[in-house]
Amino acid sequence: MTTSSNRECIPGTVITGKWRNNRFIIQRILGSGANGTVYLVQKAGYREYYALKMGYDTLDLQSEINVLTSVQSQRKQQDEQEGRSHRPYLLEVDDYSTPSGEIPFYVMRYVKGSPLHRFIKHRGRDWLGLVGLRLLEKLLELHRSGFIFGDLKPENVMVTDYGEVELIDYGGVSSVGRSVKQFTEWYDRGYWNAGSRVSDEGYDLFSFAVLCIHILHANGLNGVNASHLPQTRSTTDLLNLVNRSKELKPYASWLTQAIRGEFTGSHQALRLWKDQIYKPVSQHKRNSKTTRKLKNAFAISFLILCGAIFLALRM
Repeated sequence: MTTSSNRECIPGTVITGKWRNNRFIIQRILGSGANGTVYLVQKAGYREYYALKMGYDTLDLQSEINVLTSVQSQRKQQDEQEGRSHRPYLLEVDDYSTPSGEIPFYVMRYVKGSPLHRFIKHRGRDWLGLVGLRLLEKLLELHRSGFIFGDLKPENVMVTDYGEVELIDYGGVSSVGRSVKQFTEWYDRGYWNAGSRVSDEGYDLFSFAVLCIHILHANGLNGVNASHLPQTRSTTDLLNLVNRSKELKPYASWLTQAIRGEFTGSHQALRLWKDQIYKPVSQHKRNSKTTRKLKNAFAISFLILCGAIFLALRM
């Protein structure tokens, strides 16, 4: 097993793959975490930008690569079945030789966008319905491959200007049934004494629910967190916040089920989220149709009444 230090590379550094000999020029750092650093790079001779992740440990990075390979294979099959063009996410895997040792890295498609919380702040809360739908689709895709994302938080969800979503840090992904590898306290089920840290679909759905609460009602979540000791936190605190918040009201039913762990899986959660965000539209259409029918019925009744009065006067 090879490891490396966590020293960051400066802009302009050329990363040359040991095995494939492709050269990537570092532009800037996109992010840094416990198990690696992600850089914005350009492949030598090309204009396109890519994201390159250098890992601090070969086994940790290989675990991420295995997840990405599995998900990408499933996504490709689905795209082919539905007649869509396939855009690979994982593009290349190699090692970078340095005087202090070899650093494993992989290259992925660069997703240009904003972290989830910044996107919603800029575009408005109404976007959470659509963006949440896209995020749940990504989680379902991951769950079908046998993995749980684990460290779900706004910073790990990138949203494009058109509302497309991509998960960008797979360092916390673990296989179903294993212990969660990485988590952030606020979004962790164990932090709220709501369940174990064993990887299951409900863990990601719980994190998604708290993420929604944080985005739409951050002050309320801050207040709940500050007023309780670790041993006294519970789902009741979150549920009370959901029930009394006007910002969370459109999603209250779904959030309640996710917090209580009542979904049978992410497939059901996705379906109910979709029903929830499209229900107001369909209800409006039904109300509009009902209103038109009543207006038409009134007009017909009025004409019949006028006809009856006319005939009575003639007689």
